[in-house]
Formats: sequence, structure tokens, C-alpha cells
Amino acid sequence: MDAIAVRPLLWIKEAALAAAVAFVLALPLAGFRLPDGVGSLTFRPQWVIVAVIAVALGRLALAMARDFGVARWIAAPAASGMEAVRSAFSPYRTWLIVGSIVFMVALPMLPFGTRRVLDLATLVLIYVMLGAGLNVVVGLAGLLDLGYVAFYAVGAYTYGILATQFGLSFWVCLPLAGLFAALAGIALGFPVLRLRGDYLAIVTLGFGEMVRIVLINWHSLTNGSNGIARIPTPGFFGMQFSGVSRLTFLYFIIFGMAMFTMMFAARIRVTALGRAWEALREDEIACRSLGLNPTTIKLSAFAVGATLAGFAGAFFAARQGFISPASFTFMESAIILAIVVLGGMGSQTGIVFAAAVLVLLPELFRDFTELRLLLFGAAMVLIMVSRPQGLVAHREPSLRLGKGKP
Repeated sequence: MDAIAVRPLLWIKEAALAAAVAFVLALPLAGFRLPDGVGSLTFRPQWVIVAVIAVALGRLALAMARDFGVARWIAAPAASGMEAVRSAFSPYRTWLIVGSIVFMVALPMLPFGTRRVLDLATLVLIYVMLGAGLNVVVGLAGLLDLGYVAFYAVGAYTYGILATQFGLSFWVCLPLAGLFAALAGIALGFPVLRLRGDYLAIVTLGFGEMVRIVLINWHSLTNGSNGIARIPTPGFFGMQFSGVSRLTFLYFIIFGMAMFTMMFAARIRVTALGRAWEALREDEIACRSLGLNPTTIKLSAFAVGATLAGFAGAFFAARQGFISPASFTFMESAIILAIVVLGGMGSQTGIVFAAAVLVLLPELFRDFTELRLLLFGAAMVLIMVSRPQGLVAHREPSLRLGKGKP
């Protein structure tokens, strides 16, 4: 039989197999619905049919694209296309950055700058700070940290305790939150100095859970699972804000903190310490052979990353007015790590894009209450399949060799 004639049969076979798998998965997940209150289990065959047809058509399209070489045709110019985009926008990079900053500053005054928009923008900027901090540890130093939320919690509880029990203001507690978080980062760094890869990830994951358990059980200090309530809002030279003014003031605070974090991260990356982090990431043995001390480099990476998380945690406590251990679970660490990986390891611009995507995508799917997580997961899979190296994987070198030489 001719090979061309066999192709449609193979396409149909693959589509049928994918449809069968989709039926097995969709039947219990989407076909049955448990009632919220009193009632019987309901069967919804339409959802199963939609899932099976969608998967079958998708698999059929992928098989056809593979055999006709469409996937290779699309993927071939992808790298050159990204380079062309970068080169096209490179002369206007400064203007794009300035325009973005002006837009963010003017956002509360714009017609669509509603409470919901400001609240979402504030949340995005919090995750930008957290992503920039974890990017120091994971993206620059190459240390996989799955317990980064622990430093976030230390900063939040530092401000919550000092503000409610000692009456200290936000501006006094902010550097203290970064300091205590840095000490927690150093405390984590010492036990993991000899660990790499998966072992390092497991230890950092355990550290994050240890901090959460301590917050739950140290009831006399943290109020346990009940959390800390009535945390005061930051003021400005004695002035207090309420309503929309409070939300706008908090937005400008986190915007300034995020700008400081991004400028600090960009600056420290081109210093000797930043180059030492990147040397450690590339090869620890070669780093040691150059006379660098991996112990000091690792501890400094954990301390700097934890400090930025402590600042973000203090602002989170001030914004929410209430914190509890339930706000600092492993899922938060996973989201922050996803921001770093999705944006591109070591890319600061990618962190901004990834934070916006991970915060805004769930909001766009909020109307699809039952399929919200499914659609969000599908969108993440599509992004990582199309851009496995990250949304903005290109990074400027820390040190240009031979610049200006013929």
C-alpha cells in the first residue's frame, strides 16, 4: 500500500486512541458533578463529548502537522524570528521601559484604573518582587529552592508582630523584615552547602514546611492558625489613608519597592558578586579553581534572595491587614518558581511578563468556575511547549569581553 494512502489511517488511529484516553479521564472528572447541598449525583454527558471531540481533533491536527512538516516549518524560523524581534525593538528599549514606567505611574489616574485593576496590579508587583528575589537564587546562582515562601512568611510575620505588639511603623519594620529574612536565608544556607540538585530541592522544601509548622505551633508569638489580625496600614508622615486612597497609596508603595528591586537586581548582576553567582551556576568545581569560595557565594545568594522576599512579605502583611500560616503554603513557592522558569532563568524582563501571566490568567478564567484550573493548566502547558526556554530567555551578558576593540 502506498505510504501516502497509509497516512490517513495512522492519523485516525492516533486520534481514536487519544479520544479513548480522553474519555477515560473526562468521564469521572467532568462527566459527574457532586451537588453542593442535598441532592443526587448528576451526569453531564455533554462535557464528556466535548472533551473527547476536542482531544481527537487536536491529536488529528498534530499528526497531520507532523507528517506534512508544518511543525518543522513553524519551528525553523522561531529562533531567528525572536532575534529579529529583539533587534527591531533594541533601539527603542529605553523608550519602552520609560513608557512602561510612565504607564504604571499614571494607572490610578486612567479611566480604567478601577479598584479591581489596582488590586490586580498590586498583586502582580508583589510577585515581581518575589520572582526577582528567587531569580537571584535559582536563575543566577543555580540553587533550586522550593521553600522560598519561608522567607516571605518571615518578612510578613516580622512586620505583623512588631506592628501589633510593639507599635512600630511600617517604615521601621521594613528593613527589619528584610534583616530577619536574610538571617533565615543564612540559616538555610549552612545545612545545604554540600547539597546539589534534587537533594538541595528536598531540603529547601522541608525548610519551608518547617517554618509553616513553627508558625502554627508557636501560639504565644504567632497566634497559631488564627493568625495575626488588625495589622496597621502604612502611613505617610503621620497621614493615614482609607478607601480608594489607601489602595492607591499601597499601589505606589509596592511599585516603588518593585522598581528598587529590579534596579538592585540588575546592578548586582554586573558586580563581582553577581559574576560569582553565575560562575557557581555554570560549574562549582571551576568556580572553586578560580579561587572563589562557594560557601560564601551560596550564603550570599540565599541572604540576598531572602531579603527581597522579606520586603515583599512585610508589604503583603500591611496590604492584607491579616496573615496566617495558610497564606504561606508550598503552592506559593511553586507559583514563584514557575514565574522564574516561565519568564526565563536569569531574565528580569521575563519575570515581569511571567508574573503578569500567572496572576492575570486565573482572573481571565474566573468566569469558568468549574473549568478554571483546567484552562489555566492548559494555557501553561501551551506556553511551555511553545517556549520551553521561557518567555524572555535572552539575557545580556554580565561582562562583555573585547567591547570596543577592533
